[in-house]
Amino acid sequence: MKRNMVNSMVLIDMVKLNGRQAFIKRSFDIIFSLLGLLFFGWLILLAWIIASLDTSSNGFFLQWRVGLNGKLFRVIKIKTMISVSGFDSSVTTSKDPRITKTGMFFRKTKVDELPQLWNVILGDMSFVGPRPDVPGFADKLADNQRGILSLRPGITGPATLKYRDEEELLAQRDNPEEFNKSVIWPDKVKINLSYIMTWSLSKDLIYIFRTVVK
Repeated sequence: MKRNMVNSMVLIDMVKLNGRQAFIKRSFDIIFSLLGLLFFGWLILLAWIIASLDTSSNGFFLQWRVGLNGKLFRVIKIKTMISVSGFDSSVTTSKDPRITKTGMFFRKTKVDELPQLWNVILGDMSFVGPRPDVPGFADKLADNQRGILSLRPGITGPATLKYRDEEELLAQRDNPEEFNKSVIWPDKVKINLSYIMTWSLSKDLIYIFRTVVK
C-alpha cells in the first residue's frame, strides 16, 4: 500500500510543468490575452449584444468549472443556448434543440470562446491546455491522471483540436452521454496527460495556429 502511494506521488509529480516552464507559459498567456482583448474586444461586445437579443437575457454565459489544483472558477462564454422544457442534458450535440440560430454560428466559428480571454488574464485559464470540466468529472481522475489539474485549463489544446467536431460525433450516437463518458472523456485525459509531459512553447504556438486556421 505504501509503495503504491509513493509510486502515485512520483507519477503525479512527473505530470506537471517545472518552474521555468510554468513562468514562460504564464507570461505568454498574460501578454497575448491582453493583445487578444485589444484586437477582439469589439467582436466580443458585438457577439454579446446579438446573443442578448437572441436569448432575451444576458448574452454572457457563466458556469462553474474545475481549474488549477481542482479550484472552481466561473468560465465566461457567449451564450449560445436557451432552456427548453423537458430537455436537460450535460452533453451538447449538433442537434441540441437548446442551441439558438446565432448560437450555432458562434459555436462553429468559436466566437463564443473569446470571452475566456478574460479568464486567462485572471489566471483561471491558459491559452492552451485541457478544457475545463464541470464539477464531477475531476472526481473520476485517478493516480497520475490528477496531474491534469496541475495545469490551468485552456481555451484550446490537442484534445480540443482532435474533437473539434465533437457535437456532430455525439449526434450520431444513440446515447451521447454514455459515449462521452466511456470513450471521448478517457481519450481526452490521455491526450492531455501527454500534452503536459511533453510541453513546449513551440507546440502551444502550433496548437493556437491550428485553432485559428480551422
